Amino acid sequence: MLQPNRRQFLRGAAAAGAGIVILANSRSAHSFAANEKLNVAIIGVGGRGKWYVDVMPRQANVVALCDVNDSRAQAAYRALPDVPRFHDFREILDKMQRQIDGVMVSTPDHTHAIAAVTAMKAGKHAFVEKPLCGSVHEARRIRQVAEEQTVATQMGNQGSSGAQFRRGLELIEEQVLGEIREVYIWNSGGGEDRQEPPQGEQPIPPYLKWDLWLGPIRERPFHARWLSWSQWREFGTGQIGMWGSHTSYLTFLGLKIGSLWKMPPSAGPRIKVRAEVSGINRLSFPRWEKVDWQIPARDNLPPVTIHWVNGGSAPGWKQKLNELVGNREDWGDVKEPEKRWSDFAGAVLLGSKGRLHTTGHNYTIDLLPARQFEGVQTQNPRRLTSSHGMPEPDWLHLARDPRWTAWSNFSSTGPYMEMLVLANVATQFDEELEYDPLEGRIVNNAQADACLHRPYRAGWSL
Repeated sequence: MLQPNRRQFLRGAAAAGAGIVILANSRSAHSFAANEKLNVAIIGVGGRGKWYVDVMPRQANVVALCDVNDSRAQAAYRALPDVPRFHDFREILDKMQRQIDGVMVSTPDHTHAIAAVTAMKAGKHAFVEKPLCGSVHEARRIRQVAEEQTVATQMGNQGSSGAQFRRGLELIEEQVLGEIREVYIWNSGGGEDRQEPPQGEQPIPPYLKWDLWLGPIRERPFHARWLSWSQWREFGTGQIGMWGSHTSYLTFLGLKIGSLWKMPPSAGPRIKVRAEVSGINRLSFPRWEKVDWQIPARDNLPPVTIHWVNGGSAPGWKQKLNELVGNREDWGDVKEPEKRWSDFAGAVLLGSKGRLHTTGHNYTIDLLPARQFEGVQTQNPRRLTSSHGMPEPDWLHLARDPRWTAWSNFSSTGPYMEMLVLANVATQFDEELEYDPLEGRIVNNAQADACLHRPYRAGWSL
């Protein structure tokens, strides 16, 4: 079956049969009935976090809100005026240890890992908005801590909760497409390609806790341009994190790439990755990038090459994709919202018998050429478990019942994010890199290997 590893939940299975889940590793030893609402703290309530402020009260008890920017958090504070507010997520875990069952993290990318790991070490269930983390080391550490704790985990890549996503997994497993040896994944966004950091120092706004906003990242004088965090490698993950974390997941699960992390050392699995870019930029992200992963054979599946193409100006990308999925009216460069939403990102898996095309979130699939697959049902899974339709209720269900399957739990998305953010290392080097997923290191370039870690300042640690 194409289900992610769930061994981190087995220790709670016996208790679940009685309708009770006991957090065995929780310092609070909190327990709750299977039909009781969980108590949830939301960390990061501006921007994407406001979505969770709006939807979670219908599904859980929101007992704490946390944000370092009081200005961006105002809408959330107005929506839930009676919920306690914090600036430091660590203070929530100290002061409300016994009142919290789980946390939801929707902060800028650079604080995802530290917030999630701190919460899990306190025995709390953890939901993290995509991308799960910012570096390969963070991805490995999140997985390791999740597997040490009896907590429910989930990354917020919505497509994995979709019916067509799961039907796509079945079609791949049933070899309806035949042997898959090549995949194209794309996004038209590209990078900002900033050439110099913000200059000078500006007064810190009274509504911003600057030191907490930086979190584990090195200290620096405040400048408002740093708050555009997605432009900078120190804070963001580029399009591979913002969108690749959605668009690549059907490929990762369907082609069982996660099994490389479970092979015996004697198998010596190595992932090779190489990038072509508009220009190497170690401060910001290149205007366009093409990244190729060479994935070795695993679980009786053949080697596969995965191509990531990012940026509308990347040479040849539209022509190639038109060959694979047919001429489109728009590839994200016509300002019609409904067309941009469908065309600016996607993936196509190339099989010996046909192709599977999926859109940016992996919510929808279609088989190509269409005439060849007439009569093949693509709407709903036949064997795999259904979902609640979104990752949040799936996570809450899992927290109550360890027998449930959360398809983006950290045992699966940890290795997944390791593979993805390798792209952000490869785009800084003009050579092929070899990554050992068992040891978590690049074996042929010491400088690139050092880039697997995001340096943390004193006082912050995973």
